[in-house]
Amino acid sequence: MSLNEIYNWGRSNSVWPLQFGLACCAIEMIASTMARYDMARFGSEVFRPSPRQADLMIVSGTVTKKMVPQIVRLYNQMAEPKYVIAMGACAISGGPFKQGYNVLKGIDRYIPVDIHLPGCPPKPEALIHALMSLQKMIADQPLTGEGRPRHLKPEGASEFPIPHQGEQDLEPPCNPHIWRPPAIPRPVTA
Repeated sequence: MSLNEIYNWGRSNSVWPLQFGLACCAIEMIASTMARYDMARFGSEVFRPSPRQADLMIVSGTVTKKMVPQIVRLYNQMAEPKYVIAMGACAISGGPFKQGYNVLKGIDRYIPVDIHLPGCPPKPEALIHALMSLQKMIADQPLTGEGRPRHLKPEGASEFPIPHQGEQDLEPPCNPHIWRPPAIPRPVTA
């Protein structure tokens, strides 16, 4: 067993989530820690009450624009290495509320998301599968080279600017280091 494998084994089997839920997906997240599903079997024993004690943020539920500064602030306070699971359609894309003026169309516009967990709401089994996928991703990361984790890259950002409510909308409207609007190909006419 190599040093890289031992290091990643320790990291992947002690992922501590932040106690943080926003809407109906939070009920399913809470259910995943109960006796029937028992997320503790996977090294996520207790949801931590402080961002300084956690390394996994599960953004579960509808993210309103009023909540985004607090989410980014909590993410910035988490110690490295840190990971994010966007749980549910609302956290990924705004879900059924995305046409609302007050709902963010995806938390990945402001913080880096490692695992997208679709569903409305996703079941506890799906969250455990997402946690296992995150553990596999952590276990497969090399300590050096191009595929190394974000926290081992000197040019990688650990903290991101906290948006504020501007005159019309959040400013900045997204974090340009993480998210850029998709390019829409236009047909070329002669």
